[in-house]
This record gives sequence, C-alpha cells and structure tokens, in this order.
Amino acid sequence: MDIFDKSYRNKFKSLKFIDLFAGIGGFHQALSSFGTKCVFASEWDKHCQDIYFKNYGIKPVGDITEISEQTIPIHDILCAGFPCQAFSISGKQLGFNDTRGTLFFDIARIIKYHKPKLLILENVKNFAKHDDGKTLVVVKKTLCDLGYVVFHKILNASNFGVPQKRERIYILGLRNDLNVKNFSFPTSNGKITKLIDCCTNTDDESYVINRGDIHIKDNLKFETDMFGNFPQKPIRIGTVNKGGQGERIYHEYGHAITLSAYGGGVGAKTGLYLINGKIRKLTPRECARITGFPDEFKLHDNKNISYKQFGNSVVINVLQNILKEIIDQQINI
Repeated sequence: MDIFDKSYRNKFKSLKFIDLFAGIGGFHQALSSFGTKCVFASEWDKHCQDIYFKNYGIKPVGDITEISEQTIPIHDILCAGFPCQAFSISGKQLGFNDTRGTLFFDIARIIKYHKPKLLILENVKNFAKHDDGKTLVVVKKTLCDLGYVVFHKILNASNFGVPQKRERIYILGLRNDLNVKNFSFPTSNGKITKLIDCCTNTDDESYVINRGDIHIKDNLKFETDMFGNFPQKPIRIGTVNKGGQGERIYHEYGHAITLSAYGGGVGAKTGLYLINGKIRKLTPRECARITGFPDEFKLHDNKNISYKQFGNSVVINVLQNILKEIIDQQINI
C-alpha cells in the first residue's frame, strides 16, 4: 500500500539493496517504493522463490550459507528478516565469533565484506528477550564491531495504516562514516484503519465456519474515540469450541490478530472474524492487504502456502515509515 506522499518515491533511486531471507519480498516492496534497485536476493523456500520471481522478475538464490560474499553485488542497503536461530553465547567476547553456527553469521560476513551504508533487520518481538537479552547484545555488539551505530525498537503494524496487530523488532545499522548520532523510530503514521476496509466480497463458502459450538457475546458494546473510531486492535467478540488458539472470533471493525505461518484450530493462521454477518477466516488476498501488499501482487495458487508466506512476511507499511523517517531526519544514505 502506498502510504506516503509521492514526493518520497524516488528519494533513494540512486541506491541498490540486497534482500536476504527474502520470503515473498516485503522488504523489496518497501525499498522499491522509494526508487531503490534490488541487485540480489536469497531465499531457500522454493514456493517463496517462485512468488518472488513472478512479482519482481528476480529468482532468489538458495541457501545463503552456501553463497560466497564475494559473489554478491555491491550494494548500499542490506535487508534481512532473519530467522531467530539459537545462538551459542560464550559470555566473553559477545561479538562476531559468537555468531558462528547461526544464520546471523552469514549476514555478518556479508556486511564485513561489503560494508553497506544501511542495514535493516527484522525479527519477532521476543527476539529482544531471547536468552535473557544476550542474543540481542551479541547482534548489536557484532554490528558495532563491524563499524555501525545501531538502533532498535519494537513496532506494531497496527500503528502504521494496516489493520493487523503484528509486533516485531526492527534493528537499524548506519555505517559510522555517515556520522549519525541519533535516530528516532516512527511511532505511528496516524492513519485509522479497520479490518472490514481490507475485506473482499468473497462468496467462497470454504472460508466460512458453520458449526454448533459458536458463541458470540451478548450485548456487545465497544468504546470508540470522539470521532467514532473503534480501537486500533483486535476486538474479541466470541469463541468456537473452548476458545483456544485459532478458536477466537473478532470484530470486523477492529484489527486482525497476528497472521501466523503455523498454529492450529479452526481459524488457524488467520484467526476468525464476523464479517458481513458470516464467521470466517481471511482470504489470502485479505492477508496480503493487511500486510501492506498491493492488489496487483501475485499470490500462490495454494491458499495454505499463501497463508504461510504472509504469516512469515514483514509488514511493508512499517518499513516504509522507517525509511521515511530516515529521509525526514536528513540522514544521507
């Protein structure tokens, strides 16, 4: 979704980026909206590779651990939504060597060789607390030792113009010679959203849940702000079965829960919602919309594969707002 003024569109047109652990290209969507050019992508999942190629004309290379950093093109920006793989912490150096054996090490060796100006990394919210915070210390120390000033913050997609509660940690690295002393992450773009605005008029009954153990709360009442806007979060209104994971029902005027690549229950991966009088899961296109992907984005033909891809994706709007903030704070990349 294009959520910023058109004057930002070509601000980074002279820059090149690489897309590591690329998935279906959330970073690609965000960076290219500022005019940057992708010169390399890496993703091991074959289904994601196919979707990436269909949408961007680039076939990501496979396992990054088998790719020499010397074969990767010169670039200004490195992006990576890297997996939270277990780290082995020595408790001594807490630096580059302590990341060996993890996928972050492959990011670090590429950074060490190419020294891009800007690093943008993304991970799950709990990454900040992984191993009592030691993992984040290792990552930040490694990047600092490689010549970067590092900033990080947990941001919620609900605050950036998409109706999905999705909290993720964003780690920004700026090369020391850019002389950046401070960076303030955006907190919100101020746009009010609701799930129903991203919903399609699907008549596909395969998404609809019809069963006898559905329970909707009586006398539903909602607190709205002075303008009549509903809370910018999921609004739970009922349950299926015992109300466990994937068995909770939410209101169409609130936000979606975090899309998941896995998870069980009748509402697995998307959650359940009362939409236009029907209790149903979200469609893959709706999942794309609440992750910031435009409607021209080509989806996988298999909806379960598509669900998994959006469950693993970064939210485009959040990245766009971070990049916008870099420009607004007059940081010259």
